[in-house]
Amino acid sequence: MKTTFVLTSVLLGSMFPASHRNASHNLSGQIKFRSAGSPVGAFYIVIDKSDYELSIYDEQGWYGTYPVVFGNSSLGDKKVEGDKQTPEGTFKIAYKKIHDKWSRFMAIDYPNDESRRKFELRKQRGEIPANAKIGGSIGIHGTWPHEDFVIDRYKNWTMGCISMKRSEVEEIYNFVKVGTKVIIQK
Repeated sequence: MKTTFVLTSVLLGSMFPASHRNASHNLSGQIKFRSAGSPVGAFYIVIDKSDYELSIYDEQGWYGTYPVVFGNSSLGDKKVEGDKQTPEGTFKIAYKKIHDKWSRFMAIDYPNDESRRKFELRKQRGEIPANAKIGGSIGIHGTWPHEDFVIDRYKNWTMGCISMKRSEVEEIYNFVKVGTKVIIQK
């Protein structure tokens, strides 16, 4: 059974739209979109960790919302390699590939300059060990075969990536381009 997300308001033209926070969840079995087809013109992705949602916004505003899961259940910002946290910030899709285990993989450019600045500042403050590594290989991907139920149950299982149902990651993979902006927030 899929979780359906219905948006009750749309905020047009905002860099950090809050309209996806007004989504209501029901269990009718399908995801709702503004309209059929691909996003119109330029678009970007907003991943809201606290709501377990990946939303797409295009030139007309909200396009659609998908349920997602992450790494560590604390939903904190990634600090060091191996902490299973999903990084927060503004990223871009760095590359895409078909993946034999997770169906599709869309890598984000973590660590980027913003991530490196936060990492170095945390080292200076003593929040992380001086010899810590920042990590990498973070992206948006599907679940293991026959394990879409982890999305329905909001079970965080990744090493810091964003995981979607296989059919849904395949759907967005078809229109997401390298260079697409991805905003990850809590």
